[in-house]
Amino acid sequence: MRITIAALTLALGAGGAWSAELKIGIVHVERIMRESAPAVRAQKKIEREFSARDQEIQKMIKQARDLQSSLEKEGVTMPESERAKKERDLANLNRDLQRAQREFREDLNLRRNEETAQILQKADRVIKQIAEQEKFDLILQQEAVVYRSPRIDITDRVIKALDAEK
Repeated sequence: MRITIAALTLALGAGGAWSAELKIGIVHVERIMRESAPAVRAQKKIEREFSARDQEIQKMIKQARDLQSSLEKEGVTMPESERAKKERDLANLNRDLQRAQREFREDLNLRRNEETAQILQKADRVIKQIAEQEKFDLILQQEAVVYRSPRIDITDRVIKALDAEK
């Protein structure tokens, strides 16, 4: 990226007719992933897919808290065998909870990555279309840019084009 910026700086500094014709655009991918209709739809889709599992995990967390609270309040007065059984139950529940949370996070991250890849693929296609239609010489992602002029930011055009797609 630094080599590209250095080359651009040299090319722009060289003056002449070539640098006057250079057309550069900037795209803010994070905004596209946050604001575009496909990204919003994907987020809602993922939330629907994982809501039941999230509720199940929340139920397990409540069970573990209730069991822990019961042990703390009544553990001293409980018979040893009953207290040992509840402690085992709590340990088993905590182990199952940790496994369920880990699997949930892994599956959620996998689905997010899948949806992100699809959105980025669509965005790349739209960016290329805009670049060809409007005769851009170079389009960069903003994340690596220190400064950009708002007039070269094409993010809004990309979001609008993505939103128009079905």
